[in-house]
Amino acid sequence: MLNQRYPREMLERALVPRSEWHPFPTIDDRAAWEGLPQSVRAAYLAQGELAQGEEWPVLLAVRYLDYSRDGNRTRFSTPRSKRRAMLAALTVAECIENQGRFLDDVVNGIWLICEESSWCVPAHVGVQRAGYGLPDTAEPIVDLFAAETSVLLSWMDYLLGGRLDTVSPLVRPRVQREIDARILTPCMERDDFWWMGFGSRRVNNWNPWINSNWLASALLMEADPVRRVAAVAKSARSLDRFIDPYPADGGCDEGPGYWGRAGASLLDCLELLYSATEGQVDVYAEPLVQEIGRFIYRVQIAGDYFVNFADASAVVMPPAHVVWRYGQRIGDAKMMSMGAWIAVQQDLLCRKGAVESLQRVGLARLLPTLFSLDEILAADPTPPLPRDVWLPEIQVMVARDVEGSSEGLYLAAKGGHNAESHNHNDVGSFVVYIDGAPVLVDAGVETYTRKTFSAERYTIWTMRSGYHTLLPTVDGVMQAPGIEFSAQGARYAADDDQATLSLDIAGAYPPEAMLESYQRTLTLRRGQAVEIVDRYTLFEPAGEIVLSVLTPCAVNLDTPGQVVLSAAPTTGGRWSGKGRVTYDADRFAAAAEEILIEDERLGSVWGERLTRVVFRAANPPQEGTWAFQIRARG
Repeated sequence: MLNQRYPREMLERALVPRSEWHPFPTIDDRAAWEGLPQSVRAAYLAQGELAQGEEWPVLLAVRYLDYSRDGNRTRFSTPRSKRRAMLAALTVAECIENQGRFLDDVVNGIWLICEESSWCVPAHVGVQRAGYGLPDTAEPIVDLFAAETSVLLSWMDYLLGGRLDTVSPLVRPRVQREIDARILTPCMERDDFWWMGFGSRRVNNWNPWINSNWLASALLMEADPVRRVAAVAKSARSLDRFIDPYPADGGCDEGPGYWGRAGASLLDCLELLYSATEGQVDVYAEPLVQEIGRFIYRVQIAGDYFVNFADASAVVMPPAHVVWRYGQRIGDAKMMSMGAWIAVQQDLLCRKGAVESLQRVGLARLLPTLFSLDEILAADPTPPLPRDVWLPEIQVMVARDVEGSSEGLYLAAKGGHNAESHNHNDVGSFVVYIDGAPVLVDAGVETYTRKTFSAERYTIWTMRSGYHTLLPTVDGVMQAPGIEFSAQGARYAADDDQATLSLDIAGAYPPEAMLESYQRTLTLRRGQAVEIVDRYTLFEPAGEIVLSVLTPCAVNLDTPGQVVLSAAPTTGGRWSGKGRVTYDADRFAAAAEEILIEDERLGSVWGERLTRVVFRAANPPQEGTWAFQIRARG
């Protein structure tokens, strides 16, 4: 996509010299900063004043060791992230006020970060020759967070420039040396960082995310013009390893929560290349690039609820500017409208006096947001909410009653395989929302620990097929992880009356499940019901087949053959939906199990609990058919 069209020789001619590249207003461009809406200026100035009053967090060696000792990631990462958020807030506040009031504190933050032994977090340092534990300062590792640190310092240096010299002329040279030693030189000298894609391992969102930060750091901080071109060319080659094998349907198999650092970070990369070559590097007309963008609005359920297969959360709010800009570049008015809608939800004009977390947004995305506010907010703020979506390569379907509305029934289902990035063993699972509220759900993922990405991953309940919607467990055997465990024969059709996906999910199970076939047909009958019909054949008789659903609703099982689901509070002022699941009481015995949620990440979506409704079929016939229906309740 990039390397063959825009080889190094072309980049040598096209790249704007470092001294002449001015992608955003610096502190010296007073008209631009003073022209920001007063509510925005006041909110970010207040954020800087808040940071100025904070104590800089201390980072202890033993907190870095927590990950290797007990698997905890947050006791180190939380204060580490706070340092960076404070530096970003102080930098923006100084750009807005331009009185030097924040510069000493900016330098304090710079010096602390430059004195950190590593910018790589404990969970990712294991690729060093010394393995997990403390970082080896002789072997800088470039991970997501090292690259994020580099780009923060790069944009800070670009924005404040010579103002830092008024504190000390040694600050900027120190920043440049640290970025070179920790990011620019390792990225040029090494090809074995897996995220680069030059080995056999498949890349994921790490590739465009890190490349976006590497690109910006090289463009802004590399003083040698020859090395600057070489870095851009190598980053483009690496980025091709993400783009070229990407599903042609644009589907992000990591889920919409990761689109914000997959497809969205691709946009970040393409914007840097477009800007730094004055539009000569431009692949926005490519169908694949366009489809990667459109994925995000195709999987919006309602409000901030999104289809959340794999490790993605059900509650997502993509970056407004990225969505809008992506839509603008590819000429998609629907995507631009979604970006404008998100901008309203995120209150980008800061009318409520608050600003988004600068650690989450970062200067790299805040700057294009601030200086595009008028354009973003001029677009129609209406989410598209397409009626029907079928992504044949990742095998995800979406169907709702009415285009552009969250009212009525909503069904999303997936096939695919069990070796997706951030995989859950969930082939054949689905979610149902009614009137924009969750009824049958995918739990998502708990806060990451060492266990999450270890050989113990599939001992975590949220990852197991038995905790995904109506996936059978045969005599205790669930789905298995691996590319070979997949759906077969997927068929999809949709018209004004219904949308249907049919697939055989027996191949997602290991041989000991004794499943010869398990044909699942999922149908949304518009305005009526969601129907699930399963036809199965076992190689040998089974003692028990168990299916289950997860729901945030209040559950009543008093009437055999019916699961009555009533609205219940979840979190953040949200409520579940309400509906009714019907099943064959002659075949299944139903029971409810409460799952108390103690994990902060899950709790932020579902509140204090989910309920697992379990359907047990004892001594099922070797061949059989059963059906479930989900309907709305008045």
